Amino acid sequence: MAIALGDIKKLRDMTSAGMMDCKKALEEAAGDFKRAVEILREKGKSTLAKRGENETTQGAVLSRINGGKAILVCLGCETDFVAATPDFKALAASIADTAIAEFPASIEALKAAKAADGYTLDENITNQAGKTGEKHVLAYYGALEAPFVSEYVHFNGKLGAIVAFNKQVPSEIARGIAMQVASMNPVAVDAASVPAEVLESEKTVAEQKTKDEQVQKAVDNALKKAGINPAHVDSEDHIESNTAKGWLTPEQARQARDIIAKVSAETLASLASKAQMIAGIVNGRIQKFLKENTLLEQEYQLSDDKASVAAALKAADSEARVLGFKRFSLSD
Repeated sequence: MAIALGDIKKLRDMTSAGMMDCKKALEEAAGDFKRAVEILREKGKSTLAKRGENETTQGAVLSRINGGKAILVCLGCETDFVAATPDFKALAASIADTAIAEFPASIEALKAAKAADGYTLDENITNQAGKTGEKHVLAYYGALEAPFVSEYVHFNGKLGAIVAFNKQVPSEIARGIAMQVASMNPVAVDAASVPAEVLESEKTVAEQKTKDEQVQKAVDNALKKAGINPAHVDSEDHIESNTAKGWLTPEQARQARDIIAKVSAETLASLASKAQMIAGIVNGRIQKFLKENTLLEQEYQLSDDKASVAAALKAADSEARVLGFKRFSLSD
């Protein structure tokens, strides 16, 4: 059947789909608008299903603030070409506007929320995927509510953060701390709020690294004592290649293997008697991790005197406290 141009435009206004897609949907639906909308929606679902494994490393990160409420969202897609289109930007803005207006408790609740056009955000995301033929996903949603909040989104639109404070603080330090969160990616506000699993993981890594260093130090000393350069035998591949080059004799290669095996085993066995020393080294590494990875202990990036974030905030307002933050980056 012939489809009037006015009907095509009407369907496009309803769904934001392309003109040709709207024409084809109306033809398939024999002019039934409701059915045509469903056809376009099914096309979007088909696109998402076909491209389900594709990575969405492009997109837009946006923030919104309304009084003491702040939200951070990310609409992801596959290419920067799609991310730069007006329709994609409008959809991302609609998601952010809906998020701050509805302030849902979860990302699933946000998907179910209705935008100004009457469709749910999930439906609009699906429709946009069908229109572009590219996977779209609501990649992130975070929200904070506090006496005072700040925001920062990097100029490339792929990285952002929101921060909650116990009271209103000067705009310069509020924005600066939000920038700090975005750029330095802290794991928590302070040491006390670091998740237990993160701290336990770091302790395990630190302990293993300390033990490995003790073993390597003992092996290197034994190799040097035998007149063998440790750098020439630091892996089996190096031993073989350096023997082939004549930098090691076959006898030195055999001797190096024996020393590495024997000294490694002996050193590992002796570490039990050095538990206190190892614990001290591990604790030092954990303290270094906390200083570098908790927001308040980090060096404030906008400070001229290498002051910590805590010191910079105290200088601006001695009663101000950071209550929490949210951060998202498309490149992480």
